[in-house]
Amino acid sequence: MDILSNLALGFSVALSPSTLMLAIFGCFIGTIIGALPGLGPSNGVAILIPLAFTLGLDATSALVLMTAVYYGAMYGGRISSILLNIPGDEPALMTTLDGYPMARSGRAGDALVLSGVASFVGAFLATVGLMLLAPWLAQVAFLFGPAEYFALYLLAFCTLGGMASNNQAKSALAACIGLAIAMIGVDNSSGLPRLTGGSLHLFDGIDFLVAIVGLFAITEVFFFIESHGKTSSIGVKLGKVTVPWRDVFATRWTMLRSSVVGFVAGVLPGAGASLGSFMAYMSEKSLAGEKGGFGTGVPKGIAAPEAGNNSAAGGALVPMLTLGVPGSGTTAVLLALLMTLNITPGPTLFTERPEVVWGLIASLLIANFVLLLMNVPMVKIFVRVLQVPPSILLPGVTMVSFVGIYSLSGSHVDLLLMIAFGCLGYVLRKLDVPTVPVILGILLGGHMEDALRRAMVISDGDWLYLFSSPIAIGLWVAAVLGFVAPMFLRGLLAKPQRVRD
Repeated sequence: MDILSNLALGFSVALSPSTLMLAIFGCFIGTIIGALPGLGPSNGVAILIPLAFTLGLDATSALVLMTAVYYGAMYGGRISSILLNIPGDEPALMTTLDGYPMARSGRAGDALVLSGVASFVGAFLATVGLMLLAPWLAQVAFLFGPAEYFALYLLAFCTLGGMASNNQAKSALAACIGLAIAMIGVDNSSGLPRLTGGSLHLFDGIDFLVAIVGLFAITEVFFFIESHGKTSSIGVKLGKVTVPWRDVFATRWTMLRSSVVGFVAGVLPGAGASLGSFMAYMSEKSLAGEKGGFGTGVPKGIAAPEAGNNSAAGGALVPMLTLGVPGSGTTAVLLALLMTLNITPGPTLFTERPEVVWGLIASLLIANFVLLLMNVPMVKIFVRVLQVPPSILLPGVTMVSFVGIYSLSGSHVDLLLMIAFGCLGYVLRKLDVPTVPVILGILLGGHMEDALRRAMVISDGDWLYLFSSPIAIGLWVAAVLGFVAPMFLRGLLAKPQRVRD
């Protein structure tokens, strides 16, 4: 009954005209962002966060808009994967294996519609899972003390770093850079400035959003300049778009199984949609065997990764809302948005701000149906977006970033810092150093330090206190395994080769 009453509260928020319009707008923009190769959900959310502050949105409205963009981008990533054989984002990578061959065989429209239905099934079931699992996990979170939270933050760094790069040393370096940036500002305990270089502008530390927009949006602009504004073009003709009912019916159990696999992968801190997509595809491939024809353009090879990655996207919201630990790179950006709005995710969020949580869940339920309706009849419109020249797109992105950040702080120093982070992101990506651990370090560094200090105060400086409970020990073991395991699983997790023409 509690869930039903809370859900009723959520729908009273979600069905307000303004919130409903924001959800629809976010779905539309998110699908466009997802369809553009290279942007992806994390970039899309980071680019549009300044817009939320420019519009003066409250916490609930801003979160609804950004999560709708998140879900929309997860839907949209399949479009360029199927038509261009270029993943719109990393989770859509597995879709290219069967999506592009199916499109080249003359069934591009069927592939797009089937992938849209699979995305709906995965995202909808994940939202239901979020609704059922998040309140329970929030109660479990009350068992966490300083030692457990420190180990949990460490787990997030280890797992997200392990999955974000092919080189664990580079992931660790990125995390250390983020933690160093988080140390900038006045120390909460001693009141002394740290790493400020004597600049008064840095006494309050580095704003999350300045770093995020710089590392994502401005870095993309630099890469655009380097590529001399190359444009994209459609590789496969779309043809007539109809609903392939036979394929939808034949893949119904594939969608359900992949949704469960993806959701479990998404709930794990740091795993994210990429792992969900990979696990869903490989599990279905192993069930089908050699006669399944995976990699040749079979419907199951499209339904499995799309249901898996969209389900994982919803699952990643569970640890973010209940524990304050992002489940993916995109939820790390969403976490920064919440913290900027003075909302602290965690177990108390469900009791102190239920309208935020349940308004979000209700909006996501509505957004899933909106996205399904958008992505079937309007798929030809989204396909045309692939023909927009980057010379038009990127200047618009730059304008939104600068105006949004300046409207947030009114400081020219933040604009300079944003450009500096753009340069940092450009250098890191050139060196193949992942930027997500940098963001994670900036977001969680202060909280991780506070948890460590509280643990040392409680234990009178005894470091063994960090291993004093079964939960803490389990998290430490999971952190070590999460960092080491990818070294041995790299062959399985290696990116598949693009299908040759």
